[in-house]
Amino acid sequence: QPMGPEVLWSPDSKKLLTYRYDQRKVPEMYLIESVPKQGVRPRLFTYHYAFPGDPDVGLATPMVFDVAGKKPVVLDAVPQAVQAVQVGSPIGAHEVWWSVDGQSIFYLQSERGFKELSLWVADAHTGRVRTLIDERADTPVVSFPKPGLGPLVRVLHGGDEIIWYSQRDGWGHLYLYNGKTGALENQITRGSWPVRNIERVDEAGRWVYFTAGGREPDQDPYEEHLYRVKLDGTGLQLLTPEEGHHTVTFSPSGKFLVDTWSSVNRPPVTVLRAADGSRVDRVGELERTDISVLLAAGWRAPEPFHVKALDGVTDLYGVMYRPANFDPRKRYPVIEDIYSGPQLISAPKSFAADSQDQALAELGFIVVNMDGMGGPLRSRAFQLFSYGKLGQAGDLAGHIAGLRQLAERDPSMDLDRVGIFGHSGGGFASARAVLAYPDFYKVAVSSSGNHDQRGYQAVWGERWEGLLQGDNYLEQVTARLAGNLKGKLLLAYGDMDDNVPPALTLQLVDALIKASRDFDLLVLPNMGHGGVRNSPYFWRRRWDYFVKYLLNVEPPLNFKIASDGK
Repeated sequence: QPMGPEVLWSPDSKKLLTYRYDQRKVPEMYLIESVPKQGVRPRLFTYHYAFPGDPDVGLATPMVFDVAGKKPVVLDAVPQAVQAVQVGSPIGAHEVWWSVDGQSIFYLQSERGFKELSLWVADAHTGRVRTLIDERADTPVVSFPKPGLGPLVRVLHGGDEIIWYSQRDGWGHLYLYNGKTGALENQITRGSWPVRNIERVDEAGRWVYFTAGGREPDQDPYEEHLYRVKLDGTGLQLLTPEEGHHTVTFSPSGKFLVDTWSSVNRPPVTVLRAADGSRVDRVGELERTDISVLLAAGWRAPEPFHVKALDGVTDLYGVMYRPANFDPRKRYPVIEDIYSGPQLISAPKSFAADSQDQALAELGFIVVNMDGMGGPLRSRAFQLFSYGKLGQAGDLAGHIAGLRQLAERDPSMDLDRVGIFGHSGGGFASARAVLAYPDFYKVAVSSSGNHDQRGYQAVWGERWEGLLQGDNYLEQVTARLAGNLKGKLLLAYGDMDDNVPPALTLQLVDALIKASRDFDLLVLPNMGHGGVRNSPYFWRRRWDYFVKYLLNVEPPLNFKIASDGK
């Protein structure tokens, strides 16, 4: 589907901001719908899609329209690079916003390679633009610790001050800038732990409320707590002291907040707090989740764990799932659920009783979901472990070391029968695992994998592998390892995937054929990227593959997983 128009209205609704897109020079990508809804003739779909190293990417030029006069003002700025249609505009990414008085527009600007990030302010009447903050580094400069939250940038007092997120000291922290001159006033947060999100700013009281992880000793550093600190960096307070992963929602006045916390093996508790973190008298606890029915049904809680990375110092964290009828006297095959990052973590941190990992474990496996080096929400060095060498993405060697540590503690884990699966970046990692470490990983199910970043989105590859220069991307090309295959490999993709091109799986298929290796392939017609991940049919085929090749049991034929009441 073509992108629809996106607009951002000024506070007084007299003006709107939008973008003029130019994708004329962006190379085309193609998908073939082989099973059309009408007729039998396949349909060709064409869209613009930039690869790393392509000379041209989509360009978005910001424009302001006066609603009454219907006249545009083109901002005097370098057009913003929009490198993939799925990424959307800076409006959708929350990288642009109006000033409170509607006279100015603030927006973030990056160059290709993402080694520079600037905050610009534009006059909405004249289009004149000036740079307020400009940060550069030898590796990617990011405005957020994880996707989906938008940038951790806040304009205060109508533009007098700006809160800015940066990893410049090796950790993700907040900094206060003068909004008129762009001069740094002070660092707001500091320490060997990263800020996760800005939840609220009390401009009058000069408090910033934020979530962070890793500050509290002897706790999982991925679990979030709420804090507040003065804008001058003083008075840091922990507001949610209970161990677990906290999510908070402030009241419109900011005087109260609802705090819910849980962990993978402890159900949620919800309380009402005042803004200083104290529980509100006469209300206190709002809800405590009752899981008695779940326990009566035989549910077994997942087990959080931590192990040492290959350096012998850094802790890696994960979750283990066992079948409800687990017998410690038996030996169980081990299956890894992996996502290679480096922008997202894989292992869950809050309570959920409907895990795909638990469903797989019930078939007779121990399932492990672990985050290795190279992921977000830790130090900058931790995340950049695989920068420029995405062949190490997911830290497969570290995962193997972690699994061996777990097996030393637990003799029920049979490391002679290890499988692995993943989707998208996890599809890349799972296929790579069975090829790069064929004596350890015996079975892999890889779905919709971006097996070669040269054929994936420029916006992703150039952020995490760097700009394409000569042969620097070759180390991550999984097809180069095709001849190593010893075990069983199931590759799957949807033929209408406009995120990870089907060609990337087929290029790996071609290499496996040339290497005369046996493998299995599943094509899901009319399915996009998310469709494969959420397909009950694919879940069942994944179950069957591990049951057959790790348990050495023939799975039932044509078993159907009910979905949507069918």
